[in-house]
Amino acid sequence: MKKFFVLLLFFSSYSVDLFSQQALWGGNNIVSPEIHDDNRVTFRLHAPNADEVQLSGDWIPSEGWMPGTENLELKDDGVWEFTTGVLPSDLYTYFFLVDGVRVLDPANVHVVRDVSNLFNMVLIEGGQGDYYKVRDVPHGTVSRHWYYSPGLEKNRRLTIYTPQGYEESSQHYPVFYLLHGMGGDEEAWISLGRTAQILDNLIAAGEAEPMIVVMPNGNVHQQAAPGQSAVGFYQPTMRLPQTMDGEMEQTFPDIIRFTESTFRVKTGKESRAIAGLSMGGFHSLHISRYHENMFDYVGLFSPAIMPNENVTSPVYDDFEQSLNQQNENGYELYWIAIGEDDFLMDAVEEYRDRLDRIQMPYEYMETEGGHTWKNWQQYMTEFVPRLFK
Repeated sequence: MKKFFVLLLFFSSYSVDLFSQQALWGGNNIVSPEIHDDNRVTFRLHAPNADEVQLSGDWIPSEGWMPGTENLELKDDGVWEFTTGVLPSDLYTYFFLVDGVRVLDPANVHVVRDVSNLFNMVLIEGGQGDYYKVRDVPHGTVSRHWYYSPGLEKNRRLTIYTPQGYEESSQHYPVFYLLHGMGGDEEAWISLGRTAQILDNLIAAGEAEPMIVVMPNGNVHQQAAPGQSAVGFYQPTMRLPQTMDGEMEQTFPDIIRFTESTFRVKTGKESRAIAGLSMGGFHSLHISRYHENMFDYVGLFSPAIMPNENVTSPVYDDFEQSLNQQNENGYELYWIAIGEDDFLMDAVEEYRDRLDRIQMPYEYMETEGGHTWKNWQQYMTEFVPRLFK
């Protein structure tokens, strides 16, 4: 019996060591991405049996509705390689196409999910990208909370950022409600948008006021992000029931009541901001005008403007009248930003014309590029410093 026990220990130790070695040595020595001193980036993939390997990244101009690609060159060792031109400092996402099949870079563990797609990330420092990196500054706290929505009759999940020092102080803070786009969820802004890093860095530099950021799930059909509720692990999708049908706008006060009863926050419109991207910009537009005197700061990032013509909801009735009322009530900042190649540009231009006709003040920012996280991250670095001053 003793001899058997010793043998068991030996094989157990051997198995653990074997699996440890597999974890340590299971990959190859390929470096990808390799960031050069001049901000060129080399991407590599070992695929000796492939006929074609392409790279798609959000810095590559799109081809209509399709993402742009670059062809990698096959080297003698079965490794495909491509080196970019000089890339400006920023946070970029990318993936490979191997004989038309989408694959991640196995040499890069930094991965994010956008709806149902996964992307690798590469960060170029020395400029705009520094807002998105974890720097040696005081850090806030990111937590997930469940709240009950009486309007939707269900428990729902949201993500909240509290600034450094919140736990130790008795201070009350203003609140920024930050909304995602279609197909996103309460994980989108904190993961893809780098909200915590942006807020940490802006606050530490004295460029932004300490604030609480509330990132709810804008899909009223869902309790939480895929895999984070009792529904379990399922494939995310862009289009969900009850998308942009007025329910999010009508029940938004449930989120505010939870926030103001749970956290030490300043109340009143002067201490509330709301902004969102795409569908979240749509929600921000309509929430801010439907609920009078609720927000002094409104940000529309590449916003959708009007619901589908088949949607009926009291939220969208008397649209221009409610805009006039919002204008009459007054606010500190109404901020619109969009990329010059964004497919929503025509709708945004029409909306700006409407605001001009009723003499409703707003600020406008137009950037390069289209409907991308690279733009929305930049808009955060521009919008947040304007809040609660």
